[in-house]
Amino acid sequence: MCLGEVAQVVETGPGSTARVRARQRTATVSLLTLDEGVAPGDWLVCHCGFALARVTAEEAADATAIRTTTVAPAAPVVQATAPAPMVPPRKDIP
Repeated sequence: MCLGEVAQVVETGPGSTARVRARQRTATVSLLTLDEGVAPGDWLVCHCGFALARVTAEEAADATAIRTTTVAPAAPVVQATAPAPMVPPRKDIP
């Protein structure tokens, strides 16, 4: 399941784009799906490079709080202990 991410508008860009900050990273998102304009400081729900909705600062804080308490830690990376066996080449293929 994919979830939208709450991000704050840093600046509006050329065309229908905006630069947003979500957690510690920034991204450029399209504003084509919104019916209203945005300004720096506004909060948006973004997904796959599109701003889906504008939300209040309180809604953004609530969503961020929920996400930080419900996000599961990443699964540990399992390291192979031995290399995979080599498959001998086929002799019946010229």
